[in-house]
Amino acid sequence: MNYKDDFKMLNKDVIYFDNAATTFKPNSVIKEVNDYYENYSVNGSRGDYDLSLLVDDKILNVRKKVAKFINAKSPNEIVFTSGATMSLNMIIEGFFKSYLKSGDEVLTTKSEHASLILPLFNILSKNGATISYIDLEDDFSVSLKKVKEKINKNTKLIAISHVTNVIGDVRPIKEICNLAHKLGILVLVDASQSAPHQKIDVTDIDCDFLVFSAHKMLGPTGIGVLYGKEKYLSKVNPIITGGGMNAFFDSNKNVLYKEVPQKLEAGTQNIAGIMGLGAAIDYINKVGIKHIHEHEINLKKYAIKKLSEIKNIIIYNKDIENGIITFNIDNVPIKYVSSYLNKNHICIRVGSHCAKILSEVLGVNKTLRVSFYFYNTKEEVDKFVDVLKVFNLS
Repeated sequence: MNYKDDFKMLNKDVIYFDNAATTFKPNSVIKEVNDYYENYSVNGSRGDYDLSLLVDDKILNVRKKVAKFINAKSPNEIVFTSGATMSLNMIIEGFFKSYLKSGDEVLTTKSEHASLILPLFNILSKNGATISYIDLEDDFSVSLKKVKEKINKNTKLIAISHVTNVIGDVRPIKEICNLAHKLGILVLVDASQSAPHQKIDVTDIDCDFLVFSAHKMLGPTGIGVLYGKEKYLSKVNPIITGGGMNAFFDSNKNVLYKEVPQKLEAGTQNIAGIMGLGAAIDYINKVGIKHIHEHEINLKKYAIKKLSEIKNIIIYNKDIENGIITFNIDNVPIKYVSSYLNKNHICIRVGSHCAKILSEVLGVNKTLRVSFYFYNTKEEVDKFVDVLKVFNLS
């Protein structure tokens, strides 16, 4: 299917293979954002007049839409944030900082994004809990077997991505949650790289917290989602306080917070962003999340086959079923590769991809990353590979 009528960015003279960083925005999302600014640009939860009440209704409708998108049990389990990074900081600082005690252990992996790892480092340096890393399989994926091997009597939290942003491996989250809960362990899931690409059912996988960002799934920047089971979400202490999240306070420092989700949404929300997120979900539902996932897998398989024509290419995740290809070209500095691709109007990612400790396992500090979305094509892959052949050393 040709999506160029729906995306102005697809009519630019570029091949865009950096969708794990952010995605293009369809016209319908841009229109929804502009509609807020042009037609009902007032604050919500602040006024007893029609336009303000309209904002309240629209925010609630998007909250319901998000809840349905991930099959949450209630819209009250959906908190709007500035993005996955803010969501992770809110949970880790506002809940796990006090939940974890000295001697407790957090399990994670060395392939996690900085937005998950650094907030953990921050609280663990203060409360005496420790961190341990689940061993990766030979293909750098996470298996239930390796999780089982690492769990011990001190494990209280497993903090893990559903899909990683470098290797792209899909973790067995449902099985991990099932095992963890039998042992009284909570599970925090970063779904930034899975929510745009495959169906997520939080009720089925039974995770305790889950986060994702809108901008990686066709939505605006500056808006994200924090999902939590209501019994835990209600215990998250707000790390930002202010207007809109309190029911009462007086000069004697008596304060009463509202219930979740408003308790965790201090200040004026990114209303335009929320509207854009709702439109992004509508567009994904129209395309079909199953179709998106299948297209990316097929495109990756095609790209891997074409890339094999380059003799000195090193692909780190060729057998992982996901739309991410992480590679290097032997004896060619990555900056040379990325600069040459840029001259040919091909956009890819280069570096550590915010997963800096993965280098301890991968054996290299920096890699090149291609990440597909449903609007990418085989023709784009063909041109990409043809350009790369300049580095095809015998």
